[in-house]
Amino acid sequence: MSKFSDGISERLATFAISIIKAEKDLCRTASGKHIYLQLFRSATSSGPNYEEACAGESRADFIHKMQITLKELREACYWIRLISAGNFLTESKRLLGFLLKESKELSNIIGKSVVTAKSKIK
Repeated sequence: MSKFSDGISERLATFAISIIKAEKDLCRTASGKHIYLQLFRSATSSGPNYEEACAGESRADFIHKMQITLKELREACYWIRLISAGNFLTESKRLLGFLLKESKELSNIIGKSVVTAKSKIK
C-alpha cells in the first residue's frame, strides 16, 4: 500500500477504536445499546472493507469494495448524528465532535476515490 492508503487505513482503525471505547457510555439504556450496536457494526466494518478494496483484483472490484466502505461510513455518520441529537452521549461532547468530523472526512475521501476510479474506466 502507499503512504496515502496507509494513512487512510490508520484513520479508519482509529475511528473504529474510538467507537469501541464509547460502549460503556452508550450502553446504559436499551435504546442506547441498540444504537451503539448499529454504530459498532458500521464503523468497524469500514476498515476491513477498505483493506479489501486496496487488495482488489480489478478496478471494478476496487470500486465495488470502496463503495461498500463509503456506505458503511455514511451509516456510521447517521448513527453518530442520532446519538448527538438524542443526547445519548452527554459526557463526551468532544468525542462526538471528533467522530462526526472524522466520519464525514473519511466519507469525502473515500467518495472522491470512487469518483476518480470510475473516471479512469471510461
